[in-house]
Amino acid sequence: MDHLRALAGFQEQFLASTRRADPATPIPWLGRWSVEKLVVHLARIHHWAAGQARREQETPLGRGPFDLPQLYDECATELRETLAELDPDARAWALVDDGVPKAEQSGTVRFWHRRQAHETLVHLWDLRTAIGEPLAAHGFDPGDEAWVDCLDEVVTVMHPRQLRLERVARPAARIVFRPEGADASLTLGGAADDAPVVVIAGPARSLALLAWGRGVPDDDRLAAEGVEVEGDRTLAEAVVRAGLTP
Repeated sequence: MDHLRALAGFQEQFLASTRRADPATPIPWLGRWSVEKLVVHLARIHHWAAGQARREQETPLGRGPFDLPQLYDECATELRETLAELDPDARAWALVDDGVPKAEQSGTVRFWHRRQAHETLVHLWDLRTAIGEPLAAHGFDPGDEAWVDCLDEVVTVMHPRQLRLERVARPAARIVFRPEGADASLTLGGAADDAPVVVIAGPARSLALLAWGRGVPDDDRLAAEGVEVEGDRTLAEAVVRAGLTP
């Protein structure tokens, strides 16, 4: 997957959506967040990530108020151009070196290609859903490859980091994600060898969004999308609710 190309496409869609959205529209599954807070958040994350890729502390953007489309466009462009200019294999500050002095960190710029593509994709779903537009509106379709990769990042990067930083306890069950059309299942790590196995199967997009905290296994929306649970649903819900991602 060409993450840098995907990032550009997701950013383009997000920017267009900010121009159609009412900033006061609430996003109920993100607590008390509104569209305005979501747009500012993603802009700040792009700005911060560009600094991380350059191994430089970013300059704070200030508190606002902001022209939302302008702010997002500027920060998205900064990130995209920064990542395009840098060698993907050059060293960067990344989320794989927690506790290691910055001078000794071994992350690469390529990490941010993937991380920011997925960050933008998930928040694009947040924005489109909040304003009542299907993600596939306006001829846009990220495809199953992007969603499987997004889910894989949770399993291989984000959840292991949650465990490493002791933000969550070891899962009480071995959660196996089985996305439709994928070559293989993805198993969440950290559970005991003798922990019960729970399989969560369904469309790649639904499983990725579930892993990113957009719902729990018993949500009516996810059931309607074809998500099925084989095993103890209570354990599956407890693991997901604990937080697989920050």
